[in-house]
Amino acid sequence: MRPTIRRRLASLTYESLLLVGVLSVTFLLPYMLAGMIWQIEAPGWVEWLHLTLTLAIYFPWLWCHGGQTLAMQTWKLRLVSAANGGAVTLAQALLRYTIAWLSLLLFGAGFLWAIFDPDRQFLHDRLSGTRIVLIE
Repeated sequence: MRPTIRRRLASLTYESLLLVGVLSVTFLLPYMLAGMIWQIEAPGWVEWLHLTLTLAIYFPWLWCHGGQTLAMQTWKLRLVSAANGGAVTLAQALLRYTIAWLSLLLFGAGFLWAIFDPDRQFLHDRLSGTRIVLIE
């Protein structure tokens, strides 16, 4: 069954709130401790690289291992392969992740795509061969 756009956007909103906790533990805490204990500060490019890698591991790993982030579990959504309804591959997950970020950087164009898509899929799902399904 297809979830509504509203449900998927609500899940995205909740996901952004949960990411505050994830990034606090995996990103902010290490830098804060390094600064307080050893009085060192990482260069900006190292921080950006760390942030990028943290998110690039977090999302694809969860999508490949169960098809759900915590927000998706809460909203009863699962990411599956559009071809067979099974688990997504790592290549699909990485492609979806990359296109989703590009979509956000282009003022959400890939999310607005769902308004015009016949299956109401986001552009990153359409291009990566994935689909969000509603589970009951």
